[in-house]
Amino acid sequence: MEGFEPYFFGVDDLKILIIEYATATGLDDPSICAEGHAMLDALLNDFKGKNADYLISSMRSIYGNDYCNPVELKGNLMDWMDKNVSNYTACLVIAPEEDFILYNITDFMEKKGVNVIGSSSDAVMTCSDKFKMYEALKDKVSIIETEKVFFDDIDEYKPFGNKKKVVKPADGVSCSGVQVVMNYDEMKKAASLIETNLPYFIIQDFIEGTSASVSLISNGKEAVPLSLNFQDINFSDHGISYNGGQVPLNHGLADEAKKAAKITVESIEGLKGYVGVDMILGEEVHIVEINSRITTPYVALRNLLDFNLGDAVLDSMDGKLPSKVNLKGVVLFYKEDGVLKFEKQV
Repeated sequence: MEGFEPYFFGVDDLKILIIEYATATGLDDPSICAEGHAMLDALLNDFKGKNADYLISSMRSIYGNDYCNPVELKGNLMDWMDKNVSNYTACLVIAPEEDFILYNITDFMEKKGVNVIGSSSDAVMTCSDKFKMYEALKDKVSIIETEKVFFDDIDEYKPFGNKKKVVKPADGVSCSGVQVVMNYDEMKKAASLIETNLPYFIIQDFIEGTSASVSLISNGKEAVPLSLNFQDINFSDHGISYNGGQVPLNHGLADEAKKAAKITVESIEGLKGYVGVDMILGEEVHIVEINSRITTPYVALRNLLDFNLGDAVLDSMDGKLPSKVNLKGVVLFYKEDGVLKFEKQV
């Protein structure tokens, strides 16, 4: 870590604000709410004993715990932050990339002089626009070939033959708006269903293989892989859905996957704290995208490590990274009746 500039100069004196977007705003989106509730609960447990508040929408029930202090949010999140966020020295945000929500909150925090427990706004912007991310990584790792197509120019896009492609919003989150297509007509229909404020969408090659991710901790200079995770993704005529997963995943490409994820994170300046890298494990490792925030496997991973994962995230802001990573057991997680459930196996 020689030459690394400490970010927080000691985490013990922090007054922390936790914002999990779905629970803070009362968002009613089944595709992310179950994960949002689970990630918030995990963070509140890990931050037990810290001087930490968390935002909770007035439309939600206050969490029944004494780990952190609930602050009820009435009205608009950004209005509340404008009036109150300067009362905090640091903020940890979990928010979707779509519509650049995560970027806008992170950028706002930085301009208010509040330390962000996570990636810089520039790094978040790069990862939120999947084409910008592709451009930043294409010469450094094996990332799936990606094309940018403007909605206004879709009639001029040349058909790509009888080959599977994936159409998705450039700023999408999870599997929202993602479609597998076989021809130009299917591509055009899929594009018409994309909800985005960007003038373009992206097309990627469809790669056969196992959907996976790697969870990492980064201090902005160096990244340490924590686990390779299985992603339970279902393909249907209605699109692609994320149903849960497993931590860790035992796979023949595990070492190569972690190495590729490490290079990926270290290639984007400003990625800090917990970072997730999505990938396809086929004949080789194919990087799909970066999540510059806490992701769902955090909830399972924290139960398998011999250290507090929340503390590790905070320590990474001061340049400190885990020296050893030991996982004990396996955790399966899945959605059921709008709730994320877990099963630990020894």
